[in-house]
Amino acid sequence: MTMVPDPSGELILTESRTMRAQTAGRVDVLDKVKALALLPDGVHATTEIVASYYEVGLDAIESVVRRHREELTENGMDTLRGDALRSFKETANLTASSRRNSLRLFTRRTILNVGQLLTESDVARQVRTYLLDVEEIATPAQRVEGVERAQLARERLTAMGVAKQFGLVNASYVEAMARTELARMNGEEPDIDPADMTITCDEYLDGRVAEADLRSARTRMGKTVAALYRARYDGKDPQKIKRPIHGVHREVAVYTHRDIDLFDTAWAEVSKHYDVQDRFDLGGAA
Repeated sequence: MTMVPDPSGELILTESRTMRAQTAGRVDVLDKVKALALLPDGVHATTEIVASYYEVGLDAIESVVRRHREELTENGMDTLRGDALRSFKETANLTASSRRNSLRLFTRRTILNVGQLLTESDVARQVRTYLLDVEEIATPAQRVEGVERAQLARERLTAMGVAKQFGLVNASYVEAMARTELARMNGEEPDIDPADMTITCDEYLDGRVAEADLRSARTRMGKTVAALYRARYDGKDPQKIKRPIHGVHREVAVYTHRDIDLFDTAWAEVSKHYDVQDRFDLGGAA
C-alpha cells in the first residue's frame, strides 16, 4: 500500500482519538473539500457512497470499520436488518428492488470520522488538513457561507446522483431541480427549459398575500397542490428537498413549471380565504 505524504502533519488525527473528538462536529468540512452525495433522506450514506467520496475501494472502508467500530458507532454508524431495514427503505424512499439483508449507514459525523482515520485516501488527507489548518483561520462569516453552500451542494448531489442511483422516478425532473439549485447557489440563471424550472408554494405565493397570511396560505396551497399532483400522476407524491425557512432547513415539496396549472387551480380556491394584494401593495416584492 502506498502511503499518502503527510507534509502538514495531518496524520495526527489518525493517531489521536482526543484530537478526532475535538474536530468531530465540523461536518461542513466534507462539502468544502468535495461535494458529498447522501441517500434520498438527506441524512445517511452507505459504505459504497463513503468509499466513492474518499475515492477508495470498499475494502478500505471495511478495514476502518473493523479497526474502529466502537468509535464509529459512538459517532452514529448503524447497521440495519429485518424490520428496521424495511422501515428505513420506505421512509428513505429507497427502491423496493433492493434485496440487501443488512445495510450499514453512516451519518455525516461518521463519514468525517472515517476521513480522520483513513490513511490511503488523498480526499481524506485534504479533509484532515482542512480540519487542522483552514478552520483555524476561517472567519465566522466565511464559516456561515461555507455551511450555506454545503447545504445547496448536498441538495444538488442527492438529487442528481443518489436519486438516480436508487432508481427514483422522474429522473429528468430531478435533474432539472438539481440544475436549478446549482444555478441559484452561483447566483446565475439555470440553463434549462423554462418549463423545467422549479417552483415551490412559497415562491408562487410571493407577493400574492400579506406576510402575516403567508404561513396559513402556504399550508393550504401545499395540501391542495399536492392533492392535484397525486391525482395527475397516479398517486405519486411530489419531490421534496430541504429549503431554508425562517432560518431552519425544512423539507418542502418542489414542482416544475410544467405543472404550474395545478398552482393556478389551487390558487383559485385558496385565494378566497385571504385579502389578496398585488406585488406593489406589498412593497414591490418580486
